[in-house]
Amino acid sequence: MASLSILNASGDTTVRWDERAFAAGEPEALAAVAEAERLFADARAAGGEAFRLQDGSLAQRVTTLEPTADDQILVVPRMVGG
Repeated sequence: MASLSILNASGDTTVRWDERAFAAGEPEALAAVAEAERLFADARAAGGEAFRLQDGSLAQRVTTLEPTADDQILVVPRMVGG
């Protein structure tokens, strides 16, 4: 099952969907992906960086969300020094 997790000041927000259901056009999966894409775009526009997490390997930076892939994506906010 694919997911998008966005870290933020209040904790995190996670959206999950079945990538096969999305590919088949199931309404629940389509709605989840639409929400994930909106959150992804908003977080990236605010300076967040996205990473694909895979067991046994280093995180890989990503710039697009691939809803048909079984990916675990984590978006972290821009770090601000003070």
